[in-house]
Amino acid sequence: MDFEFSEEQLEFKKSAIDFAQKSLNDDVIERDRGGIFSRDLWKKCADFGIQGSAFPEQYGGLNTDIFSTMLLMEGLGYGCKDSGLLFAINGQMWTVQMPILRFGTDAQKEKYLPRLCSGELIGGNGVSEPNAGSDAFSMTTTAKLEGDHYVLNGTKTFCTSAPVSDLFVVFATVDKRKGFMGVTAFLIEKDFPGFRVGRDIEKMGLRTVPMAELILEDCKVPVENRLGREGNGAAIFEDTVEWERGCIMASLLGGMERQLEQCIKYSKERKQFGKSIAKYQAIANKIVDMKVRMETARLLLYKVAWMKQARGKAAMEAAIAKLYLSEAWVQSCLDAVQIHGGYGYATEYEVERDLRDAVGGTLYSGTSEIQKNIIARYLGL
Repeated sequence: MDFEFSEEQLEFKKSAIDFAQKSLNDDVIERDRGGIFSRDLWKKCADFGIQGSAFPEQYGGLNTDIFSTMLLMEGLGYGCKDSGLLFAINGQMWTVQMPILRFGTDAQKEKYLPRLCSGELIGGNGVSEPNAGSDAFSMTTTAKLEGDHYVLNGTKTFCTSAPVSDLFVVFATVDKRKGFMGVTAFLIEKDFPGFRVGRDIEKMGLRTVPMAELILEDCKVPVENRLGREGNGAAIFEDTVEWERGCIMASLLGGMERQLEQCIKYSKERKQFGKSIAKYQAIANKIVDMKVRMETARLLLYKVAWMKQARGKAAMEAAIAKLYLSEAWVQSCLDAVQIHGGYGYATEYEVERDLRDAVGGTLYSGTSEIQKNIIARYLGL
């Protein structure tokens, strides 16, 4: 494995850091407090090329390789303090744009990808249900073919960006008797008959991106808006989360590096009992642990990128990286709060927001327990 990056790739990452620091951090505390999503910042990111980074130039993308894309996301995580915005962007790229690119028809790609890459459209993903979270393929949302359209009925929950989204990738079953083999994906526009966004879901963290339920009541979806073949939904979903688990974690890796530097700086400046708290072994050890977690996470994540680029698949490795990095980020956030003491608990130092946002990482894209199940399965257990 060669992780020696080109000057062009490193400059790409640096440009992302500079962009994020200059353009994405205004009023983060207030937007987090009010649960405010900024469409203006979304468009700025699109204009910079983020949403289109990994997508072909013919659809308005930059056609970057997976390593460059991960470096971009890592740079954004380092430079941008708004984890909710980055979470929403990653959610759209990997659970809406990527399945359209990999499984969509030419007509679907031409219709949706340029507008998603440009920021004109925002996309959301509907797979989880009130009684089908980790057990996603026990979903009860149904799809019935009637002539030139499908009729969908059911409820989805925990749909990121739902209140502001224009397009949704929604999973439903065409035949419950077939289990996961009956699951099928659909592209649903927000104004399709029988479709509406349900109640907002207030969250502990990632508050700058909204989340809500999706309600489908005899929702009519044209046949041409089926994504992939009937019964291919499970394969689309598994392909989607492999991309998501790898790339969305890169933003957290950047956040770990930013937080580590902040803790080092604070511990050198903060004095207690006549000396900097960095000189106390209890504090130094926490910072060392943060550094070790970050570098371990980096190697795991880069291995996923290398495997996907060289072999096209990295399912177990993506699960390992997602499990480790999400858990490591929570622990580092707890350490950062402790290092800052009372100030770490105060909003103005922004450490407590990192912690609230970090907890979500152990839940979205498959909980830590699900990642362990995946890894166990690949080990033959």
